[in-house]
Amino acid sequence: MCVVPLCLCGKIDSEFFSAFRGSEKPYLLSIPTYIFYAHTISFAGKCSSMKILIVTPSPARSQTGNRITALRWGRILRELGHRVVLQEEYRGGRYDLVIVLHARRSFGSIQLFRERFPQAPLLLALTGTDLYHDIHIDPRAQQALALATRLIVLQPLGLDELPAPLRRKGVVIYQSVAVPLAIGRAAKKSRAFTVCVMGHLRPVKDPWRAAQAARRLPSTSKIQVVHVGGALSQSMEKQALGEQARNPRYHWLGEAPRAKALRILARSRLLVHSSRMEGGANVISEALALSVPVLSSEIPGSIGILGPEYPGYFPVGDTRALAALMQRAELDMDFYHALASHCESVKPLVEPARERTSWKELLTALFPALREKERV
Repeated sequence: MCVVPLCLCGKIDSEFFSAFRGSEKPYLLSIPTYIFYAHTISFAGKCSSMKILIVTPSPARSQTGNRITALRWGRILRELGHRVVLQEEYRGGRYDLVIVLHARRSFGSIQLFRERFPQAPLLLALTGTDLYHDIHIDPRAQQALALATRLIVLQPLGLDELPAPLRRKGVVIYQSVAVPLAIGRAAKKSRAFTVCVMGHLRPVKDPWRAAQAARRLPSTSKIQVVHVGGALSQSMEKQALGEQARNPRYHWLGEAPRAKALRILARSRLLVHSSRMEGGANVISEALALSVPVLSSEIPGSIGILGPEYPGYFPVGDTRALAALMQRAELDMDFYHALASHCESVKPLVEPARERTSWKELLTALFPALREKERV
């Protein structure tokens, strides 16, 4: 192993030396470890701005939840004073911190970065398919957990899915939503009892559940289901168009810019979230921020945000139960107000200041020098 005398390393602070106390040869340091620690010390001593890479496999113009999350985190980290690069994969280069979304799909990036920088901080944000499928059966996803410095989940029940020895790595960061003033001011409810479904047409989202529930409603119901989300395959597009043609209560709008989608959600009376699997749906955070009550499939990703006592759950895939909840929300004002009141009570979880604080605390835990810089 190649080593470098510490006398060649320049000015090294006491915190650095403490990492090597007890070593048989404290004056020797492997080159890869020296590079990482010297870089960290340079950052700690000179400035509080870091170079951070966020890796998400979602394409640049995608409207998926993972892409929205990556963009929001990038904005938060820039507001905290850091330089942020967003890429679909790790392409080499040195960063103070790397944040990766999706254990299995981003495993190549995780492995490559860890091979080049064994000691550098690497945060892994776990998606719904990670938490509730891949990490239980896929060797790459399982190895990704071991390689990460911290494991980010979007609601506390996600921690229960981690292997017990790795739960100490877990960090909960609720997703926040900053509502544009123009949308907040224009959020007048439509005359019809509009039920919004937001999400791409994918089997895991169970996208037709609200439409099928609407078919069961009596003719006197004023419920209309408006679905915002792109079809990711021709077969899904064909199904959406077919459902729309057969079902007068269902309207598929396709993919829409996020601002337009939020305006549609803001004018709706309910959000129906029928997903079979979620790490912590961004659309639920959006509904809470816009004061739109939610009817959700009873999955951990929703329970971790809305709480176990929320009255708006239905069993996964249960059309009859969802139809009953939709009709009750339309006709029973006490029930509707109970949904709205509960959603208002958990709304602080999705405030931008909370997510910003969560990131600030995580960074200062990883880089104590940040806290010291704040005191100066």
